[in-house]
Amino acid sequence: MPSLKQYRTRIASVKSTQKITSAMKMVAAAKLRRAQEKAEAARPYAERMSRMLGSLAGSLSGGAGAPALLAGTGRSEVHLVVVATSDRGLCGAFNSSIVRGARTHVRQLLSEGKQVRIFCVGRKGRDQLRRDFAKLIVGSMEDVGRRSLSFADAQRITDRILQMFAAGEFDVCSLFYARFRSAITQIVTRQQLIPFAIEGGAGEATAAGGAVYEYEPDEEQILAELLPRNLSVQVFRALLENNASEQGARMTAMDNATRNAGDMIKRLTLSYNRQRQASITKELIEIISGAEAV
Repeated sequence: MPSLKQYRTRIASVKSTQKITSAMKMVAAAKLRRAQEKAEAARPYAERMSRMLGSLAGSLSGGAGAPALLAGTGRSEVHLVVVATSDRGLCGAFNSSIVRGARTHVRQLLSEGKQVRIFCVGRKGRDQLRRDFAKLIVGSMEDVGRRSLSFADAQRITDRILQMFAAGEFDVCSLFYARFRSAITQIVTRQQLIPFAIEGGAGEATAAGGAVYEYEPDEEQILAELLPRNLSVQVFRALLENNASEQGARMTAMDNATRNAGDMIKRLTLSYNRQRQASITKELIEIISGAEAV
């Protein structure tokens, strides 16, 4: 049975840990509000840009003049899987959930006889995927948005993806990230980046009255300019969603850790008091026994 000194040391240690987790919870809560606002503000622009490009590309999909980012290479043999996680831990199952989704996708592709290459954004995802797919990892980026997340961070990732695509290193590129829903819920999402995925019916004339639009300049030139831009926008949106999801997951995890530390302190204090009372009772019995013996 632990001594009273060991109980006091353990209680002091847990109290110190509780102060740290409580402070981390408050910091995450402050960061979450700003991150959530940015993520929600980026959604309409990214979604409308995808719909507009889908409508514009509907008539060109599969055509001879279609840009490479729209038509792809015409094959589906080599897949690049971009896994976006965080550089820091202590955020619950945030990183593990993204890695689990990416790992399932990679194993499915490998079972189908496809070649897979993995590009990691964030230290935690790279460390976890290295255990199973070390030979498949072709690159990684760390400290993305370490001080403040900006569009330049997404542009760096996009430039790396476009360089690999121009070099013919892959045929299909997919991005894994966590879409923010609430501080408790984050949804692991897979989005195909290359070739550009046209949603069903996006190429049809869906405007009021079935209006048909003419573009100036022509569709090929517009798509050639906007498709790389859209790639950066979608990556930036994923980073913003990840940032909000990370702060929400960290706030929830630190709140649970603070509560658990409080419960542990109560249990240790109760055990300490029982041990102290037993020690006092034992000493009294020894004193009384000694007095009676005299």
